[in-house]
Amino acid sequence: MPNDSSERRRRVTAQRTGPLLMEGPVEVTLDDGTVVSSDRFCVALCTCRRSRTYPWCDTSHRKAARPSQTDTPGPEGP
Repeated sequence: MPNDSSERRRRVTAQRTGPLLMEGPVEVTLDDGTVVSSDRFCVALCTCRRSRTYPWCDTSHRKAARPSQTDTPGPEGP
């Protein structure tokens, strides 16, 4: 992709347990070649693929609890 100086740079914010936040407007090309777009000033792109509105995040990642790295199994009782 050539560097076109007429387009301004877009900011993408990666979150460890959430979506990619991207300054809009954006165009996203999916695996099957479908192109979807959003004119919003900021969009959340799903990275967990649980979203019903994929590629847009609908916060479905919050519903499935993921074990944190600090969780340790407790002692098992009799």
